[in-house]
Amino acid sequence: MRITILQGDITTRTVDAIVNAANSTLLGGGGVDGAIHRAAGPELLAACRGLRDSALRHGLAPGAAVATPGFQLAARWVIHTVGPNRRAGQTNPALLVSCFSESLRLADSLVAGSLAFPAVGGGVYGWSGRQVAEAAYDAVTGFGASHPSSALEVVEFVLFGPEMEEVFRAVFE
Repeated sequence: MRITILQGDITTRTVDAIVNAANSTLLGGGGVDGAIHRAAGPELLAACRGLRDSALRHGLAPGAAVATPGFQLAARWVIHTVGPNRRAGQTNPALLVSCFSESLRLADSLVAGSLAFPAVGGGVYGWSGRQVAEAAYDAVTGFGASHPSSALEVVEFVLFGPEMEEVFRAVFE
């Protein structure tokens, strides 16, 4: 598995799947979540409402992941995951690792060859860049070791700013 770390806009990545740092409602929000919803078009919101009306009536739990089509994005799928909100008392780092692990597992089940992640849990959810990068590193290395025949060949970390990019590079090197 090749890992790439870059600064940029995740909504423009040409990969099989992108990960949305969603909130539990799946109905859009700010930051990465809002950008993905705007770029994917109104069909994404409709698909998320469909999930809320059926399998996810109470929303998506922190650390879990679910997929929808990518609609107007270059990516075929959007994998939605909910980071634990540290500011709301959700301080278990295993939930943060689970966001990355469950997204990787789901991408593998979709037979995705490439996947792009944002810094899930960073920003308004209160996890430091280092904590997010370490959780991502643990998940990716664990996944690679336990899934040697996965179709997933490329994992990108598409980060918003130079500070986060620098932290991810330090942790992954």
